[in-house]
Amino acid sequence: MRGKFRKNSLPRRLVADLMHASSRVPLISLTRPLDVHAVVEARARAVQAPGWAAIFIKAFALVARDEPTLRTLHVKWPWPGLYELPCSVGMVAIARVEDGEDCALFERVCAPDAMTLAAIDALIRRAKTAPLKDIPSFRKMLCVARLPFPLRRLAWAIGMNVGRQRANFCGSFGVTSVAAYGPGELQALSPGPFLLSYGVVKPDHSLDVVLRWDHLVCDAALIARSLSRLEQVLNGEIAAELRAIRLQIEARPVRAVGNCP
Repeated sequence: MRGKFRKNSLPRRLVADLMHASSRVPLISLTRPLDVHAVVEARARAVQAPGWAAIFIKAFALVARDEPTLRTLHVKWPWPGLYELPCSVGMVAIARVEDGEDCALFERVCAPDAMTLAAIDALIRRAKTAPLKDIPSFRKMLCVARLPFPLRRLAWAIGMNVGRQRANFCGSFGVTSVAAYGPGELQALSPGPFLLSYGVVKPDHSLDVVLRWDHLVCDAALIARSLSRLEQVLNGEIAAELRAIRLQIEARPVRAVGNCP
């Protein structure tokens, strides 16, 4: 059967490089339903509710703030070892359509535990609609994707094996989901050490969370404890911030409008 040759676009090149880098990371996964009733109720009452991606990015960063292992990378240069970051760097998958093609790009969120939910959500929303050249993380990734094949492999080898550069290339954790398109469990790959994905909210106000991690960094016991802590943070600090957003909006003074003559 005769077909036609189609040249890879820059976003497809990027995905090919990501899959090549991810194939060398020994990721294993743990799936657990989390009770998020407090977040669901707080979001329902919020005037401008942030998306779930922003919520999970901040929640995971808050957990990692108290657990340094969740901010740790495994690197090979100058010798194999672990590299602990001073703060979390989140990478969130952004679905876009460029030149008629569906593609996924990745927005970098540095120290999300120190940001407000509104600021994180605004960053993600801008990454979905702004021109590619206006998003620094997109520009950097696509710039690497433009390189010839040998130079791309060299760039990724440096990015994956030098601690500081790996944080810039892959972050300390990633967040991805297809919940906007319906239920389903996403078993994604990532060159980073931790990758969190989540499903749709169920009628009992729970949702399934899949956390994949680099087995060279930690073991399953820590991940199980971290998911329990994540549930606490979601229903505690995150729900409280959502309620505070509503109270701040309601407390804004209303300017009186006089009658027109």
